[in-house]
Amino acid sequence: MARVVSGPALTLSQVRYVNKAFWRNPTSAFFTFAFPLMFLVIFTSLLGHGTVAIGPRLVNTATYYVAAMASFAVISACYTNIAISVTFQRDAGVLKRTNGTPLPTAAFLGARMLHALLVAVLLVVITASFGRAFYSAAIPGGATLPGFVVMLLVGAAGFCALGFAITAAIPNADASPALVNATILPLLFVSGIFIPLGNNTPAWILWLARVFPVKHFADGMQAGFLGTSFHWTDVLIVAAWGLGGLMLANRFFSWEPRR
Repeated sequence: MARVVSGPALTLSQVRYVNKAFWRNPTSAFFTFAFPLMFLVIFTSLLGHGTVAIGPRLVNTATYYVAAMASFAVISACYTNIAISVTFQRDAGVLKRTNGTPLPTAAFLGARMLHALLVAVLLVVITASFGRAFYSAAIPGGATLPGFVVMLLVGAAGFCALGFAITAAIPNADASPALVNATILPLLFVSGIFIPLGNNTPAWILWLARVFPVKHFADGMQAGFLGTSFHWTDVLIVAAWGLGGLMLANRFFSWEPRR
């Protein structure tokens, strides 16, 4: 009698394959982990000697960048990496061949999301530990920990879904780095990831940042590191963007190479 393998078991099995493929590309894996720390060192060296106003509070700029780079690490692992790698696999015919196997679509996509989540969590731990060791930054804990964990999980899943969705707009693998970065880099700037948004930030930038999920995700992550106010509406907005991305991916995701 043939053994029936459940969906979760297939997903976990696929996670192992995704993980092997990730680490068998050491250059990509290295820079996935190096970029957040590299940017953290650069920004703190250039701009980390003062304080930044977050609402009524003054926060050490170096500590601010620890939280910001933790957010950046999650977005890179779950949005940028998924969008680019899936596009390359699509154009190489890997997705087409995978779609022809008995592996369910949910198991394949779920494994990619789960692996990205694991990488994102590892990146946050490394960034937080680095910030604690070199900048005496606070680590999320106590009353701030539950909200921080929820935001991390919801944000990681949401940006994964958006990463799958954006592949529908990418014509080929060569265009993927440019298009993916064009959709996320401006939001990183206007959302305060690279440059803190102080109390004197123009209102139109704050309005624009609030439209998109990056700012809401960063605010939720900052609450864990900086002890600022945590708002569940930020979680809901990030979740709504993720749900929208999932719906677009379900409608327009392509397994076939673009011609």
